[in-house]
Amino acid sequence: MTTEFSRVERLDTIGGEERQVTIEANANEREALARRFGLVALDRLAATFAIRRDAAAVVARGRVSASVVQSCTVTAVPLTARVEEDVALRFVQPSGGTGGDDEIELSGEALDTIEIEGGGVDLGEAAAETMALALDPFPRSPDAAAVLRQAGVLSEEEAGAFGALKELKAKLEGKG
Repeated sequence: MTTEFSRVERLDTIGGEERQVTIEANANEREALARRFGLVALDRLAATFAIRRDAAAVVARGRVSASVVQSCTVTAVPLTARVEEDVALRFVQPSGGTGGDDEIELSGEALDTIEIEGGGVDLGEAAAETMALALDPFPRSPDAAAVLRQAGVLSEEEAGAFGALKELKAKLEGKG
């Protein structure tokens, strides 16, 4: 699979000693990623990883940084956002469907696991996915609530059970 921001570290170049890898998306890659993730713009995407091989996998720990422009889900006003996200990944060889059916209990320090495709690990795709997962899925501008209210959309408090009770109480007090 070819991705918009591919930075493959070949398995034969990753040893047991930790090595620093810094990557950054260029303008064309950022534009393609913005389209993929439905962003107005992706002004910056960079990551730094410390990678090393252990007995069964490649471990990558680092930080993903991004500057994005999203649209408010209510008003479509452009909103800038920054991502500063720590990442801890474990790249493993595909299991091939044998034996891996046992339940495994994960510790609090468990790493996200990604299967290795081909002869390397794609740190660029890992950074892009980390950024996308860190974004607010429903960004709202400061005036979004007022716009919704003007359109007759009730807030969660007004529409929920407590809102109905408040309305009932107001009716009862008005009859008293």
